[in-house]
Amino acid sequence: MSWADTLAQGLLLGGLYALFAAGLSLVFGIMRLVNLAHGDLIVLGAYLILGIGSALGISPFLAASIALPVMFALGWVLQMALLNRVLGEDILPPLLVTFGLSVVIQNGLLSAFTADSRKLPIGPVEAHSLPLGPVTVGVMPLITFGSAIAVILILNWLFYRTALGRAFRATSDDAVTAQLMGIRPKQIFGMATGIALVVATIAALYLGARANFDPSIGPARLLYAFEAVIIGGLGSLWGTLAGGLVIGVAQTFGAALNPEWQILAGHIAFVAVLLVRPRGLFPRAQD
Repeated sequence: MSWADTLAQGLLLGGLYALFAAGLSLVFGIMRLVNLAHGDLIVLGAYLILGIGSALGISPFLAASIALPVMFALGWVLQMALLNRVLGEDILPPLLVTFGLSVVIQNGLLSAFTADSRKLPIGPVEAHSLPLGPVTVGVMPLITFGSAIAVILILNWLFYRTALGRAFRATSDDAVTAQLMGIRPKQIFGMATGIALVVATIAALYLGARANFDPSIGPARLLYAFEAVIIGGLGSLWGTLAGGLVIGVAQTFGAALNPEWQILAGHIAFVAVLLVRPRGLFPRAQD
């Protein structure tokens, strides 16, 4: 594989990592919530798509369209019934609750689906590739990257061009003042978590289409998502995309040098970026 191919594959892999991280970045930017169950919720979305597709005999893409509103509702219920109760100045209660949620999801999936790895059957498109200049890229990785760009664009439009986005920003800046203006922070937080799980379900679709998954892989997806968010700058959606690309490129170059270095190379890139830019590449302006 040439270095141009390696770079291209790294960028495409980075698109998947950006999808892992986008929902996490949205939730953190609005309510300063560090959701330790985010990776397991992505895996839950993959199993939900698999289950719907198997039960109805439809493609994973159609199954995902059914899973999206289900996951939005799940996010809403989780936030309204559980997470809103522990949000506050102390960051420890949300960490403990989401850690417990992670354990519950992992064990629930293990009981329901066993430890066997699964994969979403997407058909012939999985093997298709396209020549793009000096490199050849797979169709599915290309669709994944395009979806990551589309998700970031839609989230930015939602955040900066809609009434809901103004409510998000007002609640993020000062929840008490926003409440005096008629905004209900708890309802806004429920919407944010619902949207975050919609993005997580999109990530789950491409995760399951590109690789095997099992109930135990959630924490690793969470780690990649955290690194992408922090590299890009906390609360920056475009920064999250950049962070995903950095990790993806680092991993593919590490694997090209030595297959055992793939994961390590991504972590080294994470530490290297923070040594140079402790607040990330594109941090939000501080108040």
